[in-house]
Amino acid sequence: MNGRANGRPPGARCGPGGLVPGGAGTIDALQGQDAAAPLSAAALAEGVRAGEVRALAKAITLVESTRPADRSEAIGLLEALGAPAGALRIGISGSPGVGKSTFIEAFGLRAIEAGHRIAVLTIDPSSRLAGGSILGDKTRMAELSQRPEAFIRPTPAGRTLGGVARRTREAIVLCEGAGFDVIVVETVGVGQSETAVAGMTDLFLLLLAPLAGDELQGIKRGVMELADLVLVNKADGAQADAAARTVAEYRNALHLMRPRTPAWPPTVEACSALTGAGIAQAWERILECRAALEASGDRAARRTAQAEEWLREEVEAAVHERLREDPRLESLAARLEEEVRAGRVAPPAAARRLLDAFFAPSSGP
Repeated sequence: MNGRANGRPPGARCGPGGLVPGGAGTIDALQGQDAAAPLSAAALAEGVRAGEVRALAKAITLVESTRPADRSEAIGLLEALGAPAGALRIGISGSPGVGKSTFIEAFGLRAIEAGHRIAVLTIDPSSRLAGGSILGDKTRMAELSQRPEAFIRPTPAGRTLGGVARRTREAIVLCEGAGFDVIVVETVGVGQSETAVAGMTDLFLLLLAPLAGDELQGIKRGVMELADLVLVNKADGAQADAAARTVAEYRNALHLMRPRTPAWPPTVEACSALTGAGIAQAWERILECRAALEASGDRAARRTAQAEEWLREEVEAAVHERLREDPRLESLAARLEEEVRAGRVAPPAAARRLLDAFFAPSSGP
């Protein structure tokens, strides 16, 4: 489940037009060496730029690592790749059981037919008790995973909130660097707080089921106000009429909400990932949305805001890492946690003392 594309003949790599015979240099070296062997940031960057799937999988594993030494290598890798290539980034969320994986497979195959290469980053929930994840999304996209133009990478969410993983932003950049021009990020599942994917993609797609309970109450504004496109899936067979009613209800509901951007009022459509009905129309709506956002400057504005948010997240993460790595701060944190547990110090006061110590100059070597 490491996201390696299947169906690729030995010695071949995936270039912009599909399979390309393996060449000399870094690509052959990557294919011939032990899969567990470490690679330098420069070698990984070269492999990623060449579209080598094994290098891309290794690169994502590197950026997802929590080891301090690996983090330095990961930063070097991202710097070596340079600025993102400008792929179309699509965030997809929806209630569990709505058919996200089936939809993404049908959608991905449609994008490939249109001449694109698609990377799918799926986020799986992690157990709060054991910490593990099933990572079964790729098995539900059996046909798409066999296509050389596709790359599927399941990732556990861990303790990260918002429906995405800690290093999803980096994985998006790496996929772009490998030449994938459509990047799909599938969240854990819909919820009021699971809107982080809208802050790292160009457009946000919300998938719904026909009349699946009190959706308007369950989803509310938290997700709806950020959606650029709402699709009612499973519009087939006995559920076709129910899907049509759901589309009408959500179109009316969206009229009561301020659109995310004046350039693109969100649309609601019906589709069936099982039969393929409405998938081509969904693809056209996405292209129309991208064109509208580019013409208005909203796409560039979103990318700028996302870069700023990424910077803030990295600074906050660096502070947390420093608190864990500095023995002086770690000892103080342990003492303050004990005092908080005993009720002798209020949490805000303990946090202020810890931050004061963090910013104070060290008196020792």
